[in-house]
Amino acid sequence: MELRYQVDRDHAGCCVRQAARGPLHLSEKLWRRIKWNGTITVNGSLVRNPSHRLEAGDRLVLRWEEKAAVIPVHLPLSILYEDEDLLAVDKPAGMLIHPTWSGARDTLVQAVGGYFHRTGQACGIHPLYRLDRDTTGILLVAKSAFAKHALTRSHSQIYREYLAICEGHLEHPRGRIVHPVGRVGEGVDRWTVRPDGRPAVTDYEILAEGEGRTVLRIHLLTGRTHQIRVHFAHEGHPLLGDPLYGNMHPTLRRQALHAWTVRFCHPRTGKELFLQAPVPEDMRKEGCAHIASFSPGQGSSRFLRI
Repeated sequence: MELRYQVDRDHAGCCVRQAARGPLHLSEKLWRRIKWNGTITVNGSLVRNPSHRLEAGDRLVLRWEEKAAVIPVHLPLSILYEDEDLLAVDKPAGMLIHPTWSGARDTLVQAVGGYFHRTGQACGIHPLYRLDRDTTGILLVAKSAFAKHALTRSHSQIYREYLAICEGHLEHPRGRIVHPVGRVGEGVDRWTVRPDGRPAVTDYEILAEGEGRTVLRIHLLTGRTHQIRVHFAHEGHPLLGDPLYGNMHPTLRRQALHAWTVRFCHPRTGKELFLQAPVPEDMRKEGCAHIASFSPGQGSSRFLRI
Protein backbone atom coordinates (compact mmCIF):
# COMPACT_ATOMS: atom_id res chain seq x y z
CA MET A 1 0.00 0.00 0.00
CA GLU A 2 1.10 3.57 -0.61
CA LEU A 3 0.27 6.89 1.02
CA ARG A 4 1.40 10.24 -0.42
CA TYR A 5 1.51 13.61 1.28
CA GLN A 6 2.81 16.98 0.09
CA VAL A 7 3.94 19.04 3.07
CA ASP A 8 1.98 22.27 3.50
CA ARG A 9 3.21 25.45 5.16
CA ASP A 10 1.49 24.65 8.45
CA HIS A 11 3.60 21.49 8.84
CA ALA A 12 6.90 22.78 7.46
CA GLY A 13 9.68 21.92 9.90
CA CYS A 14 7.99 18.86 11.36
CA CYS A 15 9.74 15.50 11.21
CA VAL A 16 8.58 12.45 9.25
CA ARG A 17 7.15 10.80 12.36
CA GLN A 18 5.14 13.93 13.26
CA ALA A 19 3.72 14.08 9.72
CA ALA A 20 2.72 10.42 9.86
CA ARG A 21 1.00 10.75 13.22
CA GLY A 22 -0.34 14.27 12.58
CA PRO A 23 -1.82 15.27 9.21
CA LEU A 24 -1.74 11.66 7.92
CA HIS A 25 -3.46 10.33 11.08
CA LEU A 26 -1.64 6.99 11.11
CA SER A 27 -2.10 4.72 14.08
CA GLU A 28 0.98 4.03 16.21
CA LYS A 29 0.83 0.37 15.18
CA LEU A 30 0.85 1.19 11.45
CA TRP A 31 3.60 3.79 11.85
CA ARG A 32 5.82 1.21 13.54
CA ARG A 33 5.13 -1.28 10.74
CA ILE A 34 6.17 1.29 8.12
CA LYS A 35 9.22 2.40 10.10
CA TRP A 36 10.59 -1.13 10.56
CA ASN A 37 9.29 -3.02 7.51
CA GLY A 38 8.16 -0.44 4.97
CA THR A 39 9.87 2.34 3.03
CA ILE A 40 9.85 6.11 3.44
CA THR A 41 10.89 8.48 0.67
CA VAL A 42 11.07 12.26 0.54
CA ASN A 43 11.17 13.77 -2.95
CA GLY A 44 12.06 10.32 -4.29
CA SER A 45 15.02 9.73 -1.93
CA LEU A 46 14.96 6.96 0.66
CA VAL A 47 14.81 8.23 4.25
CA ARG A 48 15.76 5.98 7.17
CA ASN A 49 15.68 8.52 9.98
CA PRO A 50 12.13 9.23 11.26
CA SER A 51 13.43 12.53 12.69
CA HIS A 52 14.21 13.82 9.18
CA ARG A 53 12.85 17.38 8.94
CA LEU A 54 10.41 18.23 6.17
CA GLU A 55 10.07 21.47 4.25
CA ALA A 56 7.00 22.99 2.63
CA GLY A 57 6.42 21.35 -0.74
CA ASP A 58 8.28 18.12 0.11
CA ARG A 59 6.66 14.96 -1.28
CA LEU A 60 6.50 12.31 1.43
CA VAL A 61 5.64 8.76 0.32
CA LEU A 62 5.05 5.90 2.77
CA ARG A 63 4.85 2.30 1.49
CA TRP A 64 4.07 -0.94 3.31
CA GLU A 65 2.74 -4.42 2.65
CA GLU A 66 -0.73 -5.54 3.66
CA LYS A 67 -1.40 -9.22 4.27
CA ALA A 68 -4.66 -10.99 5.09
CA ALA A 69 -4.30 -13.99 7.40
CA VAL A 70 -7.36 -15.80 6.04
CA ILE A 71 -7.90 -18.86 3.87
CA PRO A 72 -9.30 -17.49 0.57
CA VAL A 73 -12.56 -19.09 -0.55
CA HIS A 74 -13.97 -18.52 -4.03
CA LEU A 75 -17.58 -17.45 -3.50
CA PRO A 76 -19.69 -14.96 -5.42
CA LEU A 77 -19.62 -11.42 -4.00
CA SER A 78 -22.04 -8.60 -4.69
CA ILE A 79 -19.74 -5.59 -4.84
CA LEU A 80 -21.37 -2.18 -4.38
CA TYR A 81 -18.21 -0.05 -4.46
CA GLU A 82 -14.44 -0.46 -4.70
CA ASP A 83 -11.33 1.71 -4.84
CA GLU A 84 -7.70 1.37 -3.72
CA ASP A 85 -8.65 1.78 -0.05
CA LEU A 86 -12.14 0.35 0.39
CA LEU A 87 -14.48 -2.42 -0.68
CA ALA A 88 -18.23 -2.35 -0.03
CA VAL A 89 -20.14 -5.62 -0.38
CA ASP A 90 -23.81 -6.52 -0.09
CA LYS A 91 -23.75 -9.30 2.52
CA PRO A 92 -26.32 -12.07 2.07
CA ALA A 93 -28.27 -13.67 4.91
CA GLY A 94 -26.66 -16.69 6.54
CA MET A 95 -23.05 -15.56 6.11
CA LEU A 96 -20.71 -14.98 9.06
CA ILE A 97 -18.28 -12.06 8.88
CA HIS A 98 -15.34 -13.87 10.53
CA PRO A 99 -14.54 -17.56 11.08
CA THR A 100 -15.75 -18.24 14.62
CA TRP A 101 -14.18 -21.66 15.04
CA SER A 102 -11.17 -23.51 13.70
CA GLY A 103 -11.78 -24.72 10.17
CA ALA A 104 -14.84 -22.54 9.58
CA ARG A 105 -15.25 -21.69 5.90
CA ASP A 106 -17.47 -19.64 3.61
CA THR A 107 -17.30 -16.49 5.75
CA LEU A 108 -17.32 -13.02 4.28
CA VAL A 109 -13.65 -12.27 5.01
CA GLN A 110 -12.69 -15.54 3.30
CA ALA A 111 -14.87 -14.66 0.29
CA VAL A 112 -13.18 -11.26 0.12
CA GLY A 113 -9.83 -13.05 0.35
CA GLY A 114 -10.84 -15.18 -2.62
CA TYR A 115 -11.85 -12.09 -4.59
CA PHE A 116 -8.52 -10.37 -3.86
CA HIS A 117 -6.70 -13.55 -4.90
CA ARG A 118 -8.59 -13.73 -8.21
CA THR A 119 -7.97 -10.06 -8.97
CA GLY A 120 -4.31 -10.09 -7.91
CA GLN A 121 -4.69 -7.60 -5.07
CA ALA A 122 -2.28 -7.73 -2.12
CA CYS A 123 -4.60 -6.13 0.42
CA GLY A 124 -5.55 -6.44 4.03
CA ILE A 125 -9.11 -7.39 4.99
CA HIS A 126 -10.47 -5.16 7.76
CA PRO A 127 -14.29 -5.16 8.20
CA LEU A 128 -15.17 -1.78 9.69
CA TYR A 129 -18.17 -2.98 11.72
CA ARG A 130 -20.14 -6.14 12.41
CA LEU A 131 -23.39 -7.49 11.03
CA ASP A 132 -25.25 -10.45 12.52
CA ARG A 133 -25.14 -13.65 10.52
CA ASP A 134 -28.69 -13.25 9.19
CA THR A 135 -28.61 -9.48 8.74
CA THR A 136 -28.20 -8.45 5.10
CA GLY A 137 -26.77 -5.33 3.51
CA ILE A 138 -23.73 -3.09 3.21
CA LEU A 139 -20.49 -4.07 4.87
CA LEU A 140 -17.50 -1.77 4.43
CA VAL A 141 -14.09 -3.47 4.30
CA ALA A 142 -10.86 -1.46 4.57
CA LYS A 143 -8.00 -2.72 2.43
CA SER A 144 -5.35 -1.29 4.74
CA ALA A 145 -4.69 -0.50 8.38
CA PHE A 146 -4.57 3.19 7.38
CA ALA A 147 -8.14 3.21 6.05
CA LYS A 148 -9.38 1.18 9.01
CA HIS A 149 -7.87 3.56 11.57
CA ALA A 150 -9.15 6.64 9.72
CA LEU A 151 -12.74 5.37 9.67
CA THR A 152 -12.95 3.79 13.13
CA ARG A 153 -11.48 6.51 15.34
CA SER A 154 -15.03 7.18 16.58
CA HIS A 155 -18.49 5.67 16.08
CA SER A 156 -19.60 8.82 14.22
CA GLN A 157 -17.01 8.42 11.42
CA ILE A 158 -19.47 6.21 9.50
CA TYR A 159 -23.18 7.13 9.42
CA ARG A 160 -25.26 4.01 8.83
CA GLU A 161 -29.00 3.43 8.48
CA TYR A 162 -30.85 0.13 8.70
CA LEU A 163 -34.18 -0.94 7.27
CA ALA A 164 -36.24 -3.17 9.57
CA ILE A 165 -39.73 -4.62 9.93
CA CYS A 166 -41.05 -4.99 13.46
CA GLU A 167 -44.23 -6.52 14.83
CA GLY A 168 -47.14 -4.24 15.78
CA HIS A 169 -47.50 -0.46 15.58
CA LEU A 170 -45.35 2.07 17.37
CA GLU A 171 -47.01 4.97 19.16
CA HIS A 172 -44.78 7.73 17.80
CA PRO A 173 -43.72 8.29 14.15
CA ARG A 174 -40.12 8.74 15.26
CA GLY A 175 -38.25 8.37 18.49
CA ARG A 176 -35.15 7.41 20.45
CA ILE A 177 -34.72 4.24 22.53
CA VAL A 178 -32.22 4.56 25.37
CA HIS A 179 -31.65 1.33 27.31
CA PRO A 180 -28.33 -0.22 28.49
CA VAL A 181 -27.62 -3.62 26.95
CA GLY A 182 -25.70 -6.57 28.44
CA ARG A 183 -25.47 -10.35 28.25
CA VAL A 184 -28.30 -12.43 29.64
CA GLY A 185 -25.70 -14.45 31.54
CA GLU A 186 -22.01 -15.28 31.65
CA GLY A 187 -20.94 -16.99 28.44
CA VAL A 188 -24.46 -16.79 26.92
CA ASP A 189 -24.65 -15.42 23.37
CA ARG A 190 -27.89 -13.62 24.03
CA TRP A 191 -28.35 -10.02 25.11
CA THR A 192 -30.94 -8.11 27.07
CA VAL A 193 -31.74 -4.70 28.56
CA ARG A 194 -30.24 -4.55 32.05
CA PRO A 195 -29.31 -1.67 34.41
CA ASP A 196 -25.64 -2.69 34.56
CA GLY A 197 -25.32 -3.04 30.77
CA ARG A 198 -23.40 -0.80 28.41
CA PRO A 199 -25.13 2.41 27.21
CA ALA A 200 -27.10 1.87 23.99
CA VAL A 201 -29.05 4.45 21.96
CA THR A 202 -31.22 3.73 18.90
CA ASP A 203 -33.04 6.31 16.74
CA TYR A 204 -35.93 5.25 14.51
CA GLU A 205 -38.45 6.65 12.06
CA ILE A 206 -41.57 4.94 10.71
CA LEU A 207 -41.53 4.62 6.93
CA ALA A 208 -44.71 2.58 6.53
CA GLU A 209 -47.14 0.53 8.56
CA GLY A 210 -50.11 -1.80 8.21
CA GLU A 211 -51.29 -5.40 8.60
CA GLY A 212 -49.86 -5.66 12.12
CA ARG A 213 -46.30 -4.65 11.26
CA THR A 214 -44.18 -1.52 10.78
CA VAL A 215 -41.31 -0.69 8.43
CA LEU A 216 -38.61 1.36 10.14
CA ARG A 217 -35.55 3.36 9.25
CA ILE A 218 -33.03 3.02 12.08
CA HIS A 219 -29.79 4.73 13.04
CA LEU A 220 -27.53 3.53 15.85
CA LEU A 221 -25.73 6.07 18.04
CA THR A 222 -23.89 3.19 19.73
CA GLY A 223 -22.80 -0.20 18.41
CA ARG A 224 -23.80 -2.90 20.89
CA THR A 225 -24.21 -6.54 19.89
CA HIS A 226 -27.80 -7.26 18.74
CA GLN A 227 -28.73 -3.69 19.77
CA ILE A 228 -31.62 -3.16 17.34
CA ARG A 229 -33.08 -6.60 17.98
CA VAL A 230 -32.83 -6.24 21.78
CA HIS A 231 -34.20 -2.69 21.91
CA PHE A 232 -37.31 -3.34 19.84
CA ALA A 233 -38.01 -6.64 21.59
CA HIS A 234 -37.80 -4.81 24.92
CA GLU A 235 -40.30 -2.22 23.62
CA GLY A 236 -42.73 -5.04 22.78
CA HIS A 237 -42.09 -4.86 19.03
CA PRO A 238 -39.59 -7.59 18.11
CA LEU A 239 -38.31 -7.71 14.56
CA LEU A 240 -40.37 -9.83 12.22
CA GLY A 241 -39.00 -13.37 11.97
CA ASP A 242 -36.43 -12.97 14.78
CA PRO A 243 -36.03 -16.48 16.25
CA LEU A 244 -33.91 -15.29 19.20
CA TYR A 245 -35.76 -12.26 20.53
CA GLY A 246 -39.18 -12.61 18.93
CA ASN A 247 -41.27 -15.16 17.04
CA MET A 248 -40.70 -17.55 14.17
CA HIS A 249 -42.34 -16.55 10.90
CA PRO A 250 -43.94 -18.95 8.41
CA THR A 251 -42.08 -17.54 5.37
CA LEU A 252 -39.37 -15.15 6.61
CA ARG A 253 -36.53 -17.36 7.87
CA ARG A 254 -34.53 -14.64 9.63
CA GLN A 255 -34.88 -11.33 11.41
CA ALA A 256 -36.12 -8.59 9.06
CA LEU A 257 -33.04 -6.38 9.32
CA HIS A 258 -31.04 -4.88 6.45
CA ALA A 259 -27.97 -2.61 6.56
CA TRP A 260 -29.43 -0.17 4.06
CA THR A 261 -27.23 2.91 3.64
CA VAL A 262 -23.76 4.16 4.56
CA ARG A 263 -22.42 7.72 4.46
CA PHE A 264 -18.81 8.67 5.25
CA CYS A 265 -15.87 10.82 4.20
CA HIS A 266 -13.26 8.93 2.21
CA PRO A 267 -10.10 8.45 4.32
CA ARG A 268 -7.76 9.47 1.50
CA THR A 269 -9.64 12.10 -0.52
CA GLY A 270 -11.98 13.54 2.12
CA LYS A 271 -14.85 13.30 -0.40
CA GLU A 272 -18.22 12.30 1.05
CA LEU A 273 -19.51 8.96 -0.23
CA PHE A 274 -23.04 7.61 0.00
CA LEU A 275 -23.81 3.93 -0.67
CA GLN A 276 -27.11 2.06 -0.65
CA ALA A 277 -27.79 -1.69 -0.75
CA PRO A 278 -30.93 -2.91 -2.57
CA VAL A 279 -33.68 -4.25 -0.34
CA PRO A 280 -33.49 -8.08 -0.29
CA GLU A 281 -36.33 -10.07 -1.84
CA ASP A 282 -37.53 -11.68 1.40
CA MET A 283 -38.07 -8.27 3.05
CA ARG A 284 -39.70 -6.89 -0.11
CA LYS A 285 -42.27 -9.69 0.06
CA GLU A 286 -43.02 -8.94 3.72
CA GLY A 287 -43.81 -5.27 3.26
CA CYS A 288 -40.86 -3.37 1.80
CA ALA A 289 -41.74 -3.62 -1.89
CA HIS A 290 -42.60 0.06 -2.24
CA ILE A 291 -39.67 1.02 0.00
CA ALA A 292 -37.17 -0.57 -2.41
CA SER A 293 -36.68 2.65 -4.37
CA PHE A 294 -37.22 4.93 -1.36
CA SER A 295 -34.60 7.68 -1.17
CA PRO A 296 -33.31 8.40 2.36
CA GLY A 297 -33.98 12.07 1.77
CA GLN A 298 -37.70 11.57 1.12
CA GLY A 299 -40.48 11.85 3.64
CA SER A 300 -42.17 8.83 5.19
CA SER A 301 -45.13 6.83 3.93
CA ARG A 302 -47.45 6.01 6.83
CA PHE A 303 -49.50 3.29 5.10
CA LEU A 304 -48.31 -0.12 4.02
CA ARG A 305 -50.08 -2.55 1.71
CA ILE A 306 -48.91 -6.16 1.92
